[in-house]
Amino acid sequence: MNTVNRVLIIGYVWPEPNSSAAGSRMMQLITAMRAQDWQVTFASPAQLSDHMADLSEHDVTCQAIELNNESFDQYITELNPDMVIFDRFMMEEQFGWRVEKFCPTAMRVLNTEDLHSLREARQEAVKKGGAFQLSETDQLAQYLHSDLAIREVAAIFRSDLTLMISPVEVELLVEHFKVPQQQLMYLPFMLTPLSDDHIATLPTFDDREHFITIGNFRHAPNWDVVLQLKQHIWPLIRKQLPKAEMHIYGAYPPPKATQLHNAKQGFYIKGWAEDAKAVMKQARLCLAPIRFGAGIKGKLSDAMECGTPSITTELGCEGMLQDQLWNGEIINSQEMINNPQVFADAAVKAYQNESAFIQYQQKGFAILAKQYDKTYWQEQFINRLIEQSE
Repeated sequence: MNTVNRVLIIGYVWPEPNSSAAGSRMMQLITAMRAQDWQVTFASPAQLSDHMADLSEHDVTCQAIELNNESFDQYITELNPDMVIFDRFMMEEQFGWRVEKFCPTAMRVLNTEDLHSLREARQEAVKKGGAFQLSETDQLAQYLHSDLAIREVAAIFRSDLTLMISPVEVELLVEHFKVPQQQLMYLPFMLTPLSDDHIATLPTFDDREHFITIGNFRHAPNWDVVLQLKQHIWPLIRKQLPKAEMHIYGAYPPPKATQLHNAKQGFYIKGWAEDAKAVMKQARLCLAPIRFGAGIKGKLSDAMECGTPSITTELGCEGMLQDQLWNGEIINSQEMINNPQVFADAAVKAYQNESAFIQYQQKGFAILAKQYDKTYWQEQFINRLIEQSE
């Protein structure tokens, strides 16, 4: 019997599906719940933004709330939701205890987007000259045992269920932090399967040109990618492909980013893309020289949907590999840090090879079909929520 009817989502920000993978992920969750005809309210203490989704189109009620304000106590009491979803652990810290006190029967679900403490640990490792992989237990102890990790894992323990987008992070929480498996649910992107017509109408190898990367500039791993391309990798590619261009897309480019724009070098800061997939389809290759991060990468699943091969690192494709398939080439992050030429050469080779391009495309389509099918994962998600609430 369905025991969920009213859902309150407390968001760190208002969802922006055209700005970030996190925004797309949130809309996927909302779509799945609205398909059950559940009443969904989205509340956030964040300011409204120009790029936020129009939630009224999904029959979702919006509510502004304030941090550290007793007005929320009355609000949650009157709303009386069956379930509260905290989008990111900071919202669980701020509002979880109030939900528990004034709406004690509500199921509390944490949506992590990615494991923030893992991302921060890897960033710290890179600052000290090395890439951080989970297999390196000595670096785990050195970087991962942070105040942020304590806060994040505590929020996971307090929640009835936590949604994890990466299977690698599920394993880390269970094996290293001893989180009970039953408190976690692996839930990746929920994507509409590609139709034969979609695939048939994608631009061909000859129809495409130039390189692309895309990502919200406010997200530290994305800004680092831009710097790696500008300072180390793109000059090496440009030497071999003097007519090629590097197109950088992303929401909220700061002045320090727009100042990197240089047409003579073929390095273009394009900024906000109204339709990320439209520009991705026109590129021949997506570059993602990721040195740190967590979760799974929306830019890389978008590239697969658009038939655009990608060159990335083992950190970029973490949690996304399917039977060791990849829609491009994977470069070891430490090797890339030590010698950017390795990444550049792989990009140049892939850019010029039509037969490899076609093979990469097919691998990307296979990953999407096996790993991110919307119908399958929506059913798993809804069933788990219902089971957990009973």
